[in-house]
Amino acid sequence: MLTRNKLLLKKSNLNILTKLFLPYSNAAATDNRPHIPVLFEETINYLDAGPSKVFIDMTFGAGGHSRGILQKAPDATIYALDRDPIAHEHSKQLAAEYPAGQIIPLLGKFSDLPQLLKERNVKQGTFDGIVFDLGVSSMQFDESERGFSHSKNAFLDMRMGHEQITAAEFLAKIDEPDLAKILRVYGGEKAAKRIARTIVESRSTIGKTETTKQLADLVASSVSQTYRVNKLQRRSHVATLTFQAIRIFLNNELNEINYGMILAQRYLKKGGRLVIITFHSLEDTIVKRHINGNIIEGMANPVPLKYSGHDMVHDQDVMESLAEKTWKQLHKHVIVSSEKEVSENARSRSAKLRAVEKIN
Repeated sequence: MLTRNKLLLKKSNLNILTKLFLPYSNAAATDNRPHIPVLFEETINYLDAGPSKVFIDMTFGAGGHSRGILQKAPDATIYALDRDPIAHEHSKQLAAEYPAGQIIPLLGKFSDLPQLLKERNVKQGTFDGIVFDLGVSSMQFDESERGFSHSKNAFLDMRMGHEQITAAEFLAKIDEPDLAKILRVYGGEKAAKRIARTIVESRSTIGKTETTKQLADLVASSVSQTYRVNKLQRRSHVATLTFQAIRIFLNNELNEINYGMILAQRYLKKGGRLVIITFHSLEDTIVKRHINGNIIEGMANPVPLKYSGHDMVHDQDVMESLAEKTWKQLHKHVIVSSEKEVSENARSRSAKLRAVEKIN
């Protein structure tokens, strides 16, 4: 059985993060603030924050979007969910700034939410707005000890919480065919087989892969390029997709997003608003298919509708449920960051925002 390393949450490290954290304001970004909320104005506007409304921030992070809601509606109630213990500490700090019970910090994954809300006697159909800011937060990328970034050498952790094994433990056990499939499916890595073979073979030659630099170097040795150019003609490290794939798999991110979309539909009031920010196509595809009703048995259909046969579903109840629309889209085209925002915050360049209203 694989041992579980505890997440590095030394009190001194947490104190440093606490000192760095600044409440979000509309003032220009400064170098002292570790997290700049992406598509902030658009998110707050589409959430339609108003007096006495109740919200769930499903990805609290550093609290930028939650603070934005409170700026517009100071008496709003916010349930602040995050699976990251450091983010959870930030949500408790925010709660201390407001009257008791106005900010409710919740530690857990999307799939933990029903139990967390049940413990607080919160019923379905309670919330006026829900916001998701998916992907890895700036805090997670910037803290080198978390092991998310290939640009900073650290222990290969990659856990968003501490409920599963580390990336180092994963790479010490995974078989070559399974690793290649993970790199291809979750990272879109064309050299998946070569990279997987190099990583697995290295266990018997140079030992376990336990740091971000070791993994990045193994990937670089497997491909001929020193860097890659993405669709927007930007350079990226050759290990970027490998890191992405392992992170998504370890943290079960896509299944969590799928379940999160189901929960949003259940817990929003009729007329409630849902705002979702995604950062890559795997996330966005799941969100888009839920919004468009392209779901089968509670999951985003893996096959686009244009490739689906009419004979895929025979059950009349299922057919009728597919025909019923749950969401009304609040904008015609997907919303992306402005050139100004991208120039101020490079991480916003791949962000896509979708906002909908619950009509069923």
